[in-house]
Amino acid sequence: MKLPVIKHLTSFIEENDEDFVIETIETLEALTEVSSLKDEELDVIGELISNMYGAVEVHKMIKKGAPKKEALNTFMKRVLGSIDK
Repeated sequence: MKLPVIKHLTSFIEENDEDFVIETIETLEALTEVSSLKDEELDVIGELISNMYGAVEVHKMIKKGAPKKEALNTFMKRVLGSIDK
């Protein structure tokens, strides 16, 4: 996951609508079923999907009242904490 990408996607959600990102996630998930995709291509799609899910989670925290910077930091700490385990 890349914080700058999640931050940018969070801004996109704020300016547009969360549904655009959710529909894109669904589209990318459907693409992963293409049998001719190479592992590298699946890795890229997976990275995009995880960043989009991250942005959706950050947006949920913001909607609950967390400042954007705090929501981003909280999310990344949670991600890094789960990686360390």
